[in-house]
This record gives sequence, structure tokens and C-alpha cells, in this order.
Amino acid sequence: MAKESMKAREVKRLKLVERYAAKRAALKEAGDYEGLAKLPRNSNPIRLHNRCKLTGRPKGYMRMFGISRIQFREMASQGLIPGVKKASW
Repeated sequence: MAKESMKAREVKRLKLVERYAAKRAALKEAGDYEGLAKLPRNSNPIRLHNRCKLTGRPKGYMRMFGISRIQFREMASQGLIPGVKKASW
């Protein structure tokens, strides 16, 4: 389970990315790299980190499902993910 402060930090970064997306695209198109450098660092989308939607775990993230490998395995074992069969794990 991720710390609440880490989850909150990710949410804060996501809001910054959304707020500055249009401005960042315009500056990039114009080739104004000095203007890009003046924007907040956390407004860059590369700083976002994928986290499990259920636990907040940053590692072992499965993009297709939006959850970590551990949660995927537990949910598949319980039959909550359709089309997945347990095969000797």
C-alpha cells in the first residue's frame, strides 16, 4: 500500500500537467525552449508515474488493466477478470 502523501503528490502533478498542457504545446510548437524552462517542472507529463488504482503500488503496473500484477493475480484467482484462467502460478 502506498503512502497517502505519495498518492497526493501524484494527484497534484496530474493537475499541473492538465493545467499547463495547452501552454506547453504552444511553446513547443513555437520552439520557445526558454519559455518551456520557465514552466513548473512538475507540469511536464514525463514526471507522472503509473500507479495501481486499487493499492497505489508503483511497481509491476499493468497498463492494460490499470492495476499492479499482484492485484491482477488476486482478482484473476477470484474470477473477477473475465477470460483469465489460472494456470499454475
